[in-house]
Amino acid sequence: VIGVVIGKTDVRSFPDRKNIGTERYTFSFTIRDSPTYFINVQSWGRGEYIRSLSESFRVGDCVTIENPLIQSKEAEREEKFNPVTPSGYKLLLSENHSVVKTSSCYDTDTRLLALLHLPVKDPQDYYSLGDIVANGQSLHGRVLNVLAAVMAVSE
Repeated sequence: VIGVVIGKTDVRSFPDRKNIGTERYTFSFTIRDSPTYFINVQSWGRGEYIRSLSESFRVGDCVTIENPLIQSKEAEREEKFNPVTPSGYKLLLSENHSVVKTSSCYDTDTRLLALLHLPVKDPQDYYSLGDIVANGQSLHGRVLNVLAAVMAVSE
């Protein structure tokens, strides 16, 4: 699978239920290969492997994923922590079987770079900041999708 990385989480660790006293590490990212299709990728493993893999690429890089495990996603649980994707599947990376290679999008396919700036949500499913200000009371308690641009960053 070849795609551009459009999102990425930090590395996290959890107590390993099978090996008491040890930790398992994970991080996930989302890749896109067309305007319509993108998929979440998750990796679990030893701390050294996960940290090294996470540091090997960033958002905006093109990656080639070899030998991932394809697994049905559990929509309710997984989409709390990852972007909602149009696929019913996710990719799992295994330290022993999977390989992630990074390359320049210019070397791979310059069309992938344009995908980095496309929203992942339906364009009809957004609220503008003006709508939220004007209708704040009626929207109280609802989960909303907001599309906005950062105008400035300061302390």
